[in-house]
Amino acid sequence: MSTNGPVVTPNPVEILKTTRRYRSNRTSEKVRLDGNIARRKIKGKEFFWWDTELPGFGLRVFAGGSRSWFVQFRQRGKQMRITLGRPPEVRAEEARTLARAQLAKVMLDGLPVAQKAKRDNPGATLFRDFALRFWADYSRHWKPSTRKGNRARIFKDLTDIFGHLRVDAIRKADVLRWRDSWAGRSGAFNRTIPILSVMMGYAEQLGMRPRGSNPCRGTPRYKRKLVDRFLSAREFNRLAASLRDFEETNPIAVQAIRLLIYTGARHGEVVGLRWEWVQPPRLMLPDSKTGAKIVYLNRQAQAVLDAMPNRADTGLVFPSVRGDKPIALSPVWLEMRRHAALPDVRLHDLRHSFASIAIADGISLVVIGKLLGHALAETTERYAHLADEAIADAAKRISGSLARHLGLAA
Repeated sequence: MSTNGPVVTPNPVEILKTTRRYRSNRTSEKVRLDGNIARRKIKGKEFFWWDTELPGFGLRVFAGGSRSWFVQFRQRGKQMRITLGRPPEVRAEEARTLARAQLAKVMLDGLPVAQKAKRDNPGATLFRDFALRFWADYSRHWKPSTRKGNRARIFKDLTDIFGHLRVDAIRKADVLRWRDSWAGRSGAFNRTIPILSVMMGYAEQLGMRPRGSNPCRGTPRYKRKLVDRFLSAREFNRLAASLRDFEETNPIAVQAIRLLIYTGARHGEVVGLRWEWVQPPRLMLPDSKTGAKIVYLNRQAQAVLDAMPNRADTGLVFPSVRGDKPIALSPVWLEMRRHAALPDVRLHDLRHSFASIAIADGISLVVIGKLLGHALAETTERYAHLADEAIADAAKRISGSLARHLGLAA
């Protein structure tokens, strides 16, 4: 006869509750780190994800929700942790490569200098691996919009072309061959070569290339004829009618486009506008293409803002239908310009038209540059020919009036 008493079978529900409570109290977990893990939400506490494949590689989730990749190791008796970047700017595999490179560097620490130099020749780094380090070090200094565009140019375009080459082996001839192969993509080449130039300059600073060896220096860019489109008075009338026709179905988009017309602001500055930046009679933008910027509000622009409901839940002046993101103007604009019989007019052309009207009204290029937020006077000089035309037209009208006074044929 047993003296241990009856056997108690554990309740599966209680076991599940205990397991969940245990898991909810955990502050770390091991898993194969990837993009899905980087997007997983952990609320209200600091949490560490540790990679199961690469010891020391991890993802730190802060209590506020922000997160960063890191690598942790012991070097000369001290525990070290190095941040590798933040998702989604740095993807999981990019962070893993950076972590692996850092751990390899730690393993070489303490080796004789000659042996270390032999094993760790900086110039022997392939461009594709250098691109990851450059991104981790440099991209944090770019604005989000710049980072988004440069990411594709670095990891798609430049890595496809130069990824197999050693950083110290890229020569001017390689850059010129690339230029020739992109003759049909002249605009893309002109936007991408400055990035490669910055990367090569950074490689020089890291000792991966000799000083003054930037292969991009002196490489000519493709000359492009800038085509600026300016709306005439009749075209403005057609656009005004189209705005009225779309006002009932797309009221927020219509008001955003009106603000573009009245201020000459950039598309991104208007769609991303937040109520805390509205300080009549100005918009105080903390960031723009050229840095912090003031947009001056005229009476019509102020009326547009006064007509918009202030939604404190989003903070956006022109939110999307869902309210959590800025409105997407381009789809509506495509329909609107077709309705107005203006198929070749871009949203950015409203900015050009603002400048052309200002010049016709006798406003100086210096003042126009201030209104548009140009950082360089050279940028405003693109409208100089319009000023010349306005002056020539004024001279013609004056001479005509004088001729009439003198009884001569005008």
